[in-house]
Amino acid sequence: MTEMNEPEFENARLAAEAIGDGSGITSHDIAIVLGSGWAGAAEALGPTTWELPTDELPHFARSSVPGHGGRVGSVSRGDHKLLLFMGRTHLYEGHGVAAVAHPVRTAAAAGCRTIVFTNGAGSLNPDWTPGTPVLISDHINFTAASPLEGASFIDVTDLYSQRLRHLCRSIDPALDEGVYIQFRGPSYETPAEIRMARSMGADLVGMSTAVEALAARQADMEILGISLVTNLAAGMTGEALNHQEVLDHGSRSAHRIGTLLCAVIDAL
Repeated sequence: MTEMNEPEFENARLAAEAIGDGSGITSHDIAIVLGSGWAGAAEALGPTTWELPTDELPHFARSSVPGHGGRVGSVSRGDHKLLLFMGRTHLYEGHGVAAVAHPVRTAAAAGCRTIVFTNGAGSLNPDWTPGTPVLISDHINFTAASPLEGASFIDVTDLYSQRLRHLCRSIDPALDEGVYIQFRGPSYETPAEIRMARSMGADLVGMSTAVEALAARQADMEILGISLVTNLAAGMTGEALNHQEVLDHGSRSAHRIGTLLCAVIDAL
């Protein structure tokens, strides 16, 4: 684990302590961040044994994004103790990059060594229609923001675990993978920005995950990223983009993505 900014990690320790006290679980081992469109998948993981609004935990921001439940819960599944974040803090909400990284650092402080990031994403690949889950193989952080400060040099060559991606494809051989680019938001990308992103090597576009993944790597967590394609990216269909479309496609795909998540967790 690389050197960390003390106040931010003390804040994470306090939040993790509150989770342990509330849930009665001294250590969780897998964290799951459910992004836009993924709310329905939570039910497949099993009932929560403890749940709380995230803003009742130390230093968590109140969620302001429709479709993000703003709750944290504990789920026992087999031998695993899952720490479930139903929603996340986005950079565009204006709370700063430390608030975006805080749930990740809290999960690490709570004992999690593996973290699964999910999100709803626009697809730059016309073959990936809405409702398609895609593994994240790499990312482009186009936010000009980082949760790392000072001489925090970390290797991100294999940021999204190849082992976990192979595990996913052993469960569902039809799963494809691609490069995710994070824009700051909250505006959707212009068609020109999408053409630029494609030329940079991006296959998926969204407003989360990349910044969080850097915080997870700093904490030596093994990372799996899964995007749910909720729309084709700007300019590909001529249709306007809206957030309700993201939530609708997630709702229709809840069974498939919930089954996938359960199978992955059970195989770990």
